[in-house]
Amino acid sequence: MTRVLTAGRKEPLSEDTRSIVVFVHGYGANGADLLGLADPLAEHLPDTLFVAPDAPEACAGAPMGFQWFPIPWIDGSSEEESERGMHAAVEDLNAFLDALMVDEDVLPEQVVLFGFSQGTMMSLHVAPRREDAVAGLVGFSGRLLRPELLKDEAVSRMPVLLVHGDQDDVVPVQSLPEAAQALQDAEFKDVYAHVMKGTGHGIDPDGLGVALAFMRDVLSL
Repeated sequence: MTRVLTAGRKEPLSEDTRSIVVFVHGYGANGADLLGLADPLAEHLPDTLFVAPDAPEACAGAPMGFQWFPIPWIDGSSEEESERGMHAAVEDLNAFLDALMVDEDVLPEQVVLFGFSQGTMMSLHVAPRREDAVAGLVGFSGRLLRPELLKDEAVSRMPVLLVHGDQDDVVPVQSLPEAAQALQDAEFKDVYAHVMKGTGHGIDPDGLGVALAFMRDVLSL
């Protein structure tokens, strides 16, 4: 039984939805944490609906926030609880995406997933295993979970942009080349990487500009 995810929205400036960016937030945050990025992006993506769901679980490590799944070294959960939580959240996010595309009458190739931190982990796990490829995937400051499974389990190979700060003390910047290599080994042809200089665990204007250019390209805008 999937859980229904609550989501914030920013409607397209043109009032005509031709594409959707789905923000997938990090551990201990919420959808509103990323939805603010829609403001600087919207003028360059006027036909784009921005949607930002809250993860399905309250976060033990951040009582006001949400989590997609527990993280043992932060909240003391077991590896089994973390794995079980991740699989449940994967089903929730897939159901959310399915319903969103039906409700907004868009095709997968009109949708971009934009993840941050744990949201990047979720996006990199979910998107390649969906039957129909989304237009593209942007992953900030995250890592690829279970990279050894990707080659056998991937059924969709969309363009991927990985962005990471070189001063990240939460998720090491080395996670970027590791994820990129695993994606390439799994026969993803369009894998791009950008390192934000002097940036910690966050999104700077430089990185957001790179993400915008990538999204305009994959959405053919």
